Amino acid sequence: MPYLPYISDADLISHLNSVINIGKNAKKNAPKKFHSNVIDPFGPIFEMAIHKINSDEWEELETIRQIQKTIQNAVGDFHNDILGSVAGWSKLAKGGIVDLVKNDHTVIAEIKNKYNTVSGGKLKDHYDELSGLVNQKNSIYFGATSYFAQIIPKKPGSFDRCFTPPDKATGKLKPADNKVREIDGRSFYAMVTGYHDALDMLHAEIPNVLAQTGTIGNGFSTSDLKELSDYFGKAYF
Repeated sequence: MPYLPYISDADLISHLNSVINIGKNAKKNAPKKFHSNVIDPFGPIFEMAIHKINSDEWEELETIRQIQKTIQNAVGDFHNDILGSVAGWSKLAKGGIVDLVKNDHTVIAEIKNKYNTVSGGKLKDHYDELSGLVNQKNSIYFGATSYFAQIIPKKPGSFDRCFTPPDKATGKLKPADNKVREIDGRSFYAMVTGYHDALDMLHAEIPNVLAQTGTIGNGFSTSDLKELSDYFGKAYF
């Protein structure tokens, strides 16, 4: 039996290994990249005082934070890779307006890993870009439905609605258009794969795959798996 019914084991393992390798490289290179971005010299003072830690302990925490940021970016790409490996869908090259397209060009999507990846003022720009792709007759996606997908929504719950972000220039919301929509990650996974619990299955299966392929040694403990499941539930339900 495959790990997941909507993607091959080979693709799943490949995409998981990509994230793991990025994380390992970030950890390996962390010491020499520690000061690649200027560190606020004031922040450590307060953090050390509040957490009652010394400078070595603070540097360890800051290193973990920097590695975490790299991993979070890789997780965003991971979702693009997974969804782009579903039959009938394709991941597009980085740098374009959209990340995913249905092969019959009836659906396109821009995918963000988390709701706060884009600042509120920029949401209007994403609306305009998506609207242009599906409403301009010279676009290859004319007539398609576009989605601004948030894998991790701001609040638990499902939604698939018109995308109407605020427009500071007018002081109003962008007009509702059924071809320009926003959707939560769980609902989007369901739409792409045809399985209502596709994202649930992916989240639950990742620890098993990592353990069975020897990526994480002895695997996760029962208590770890319960905590991970709780995190998922709090994000979506």
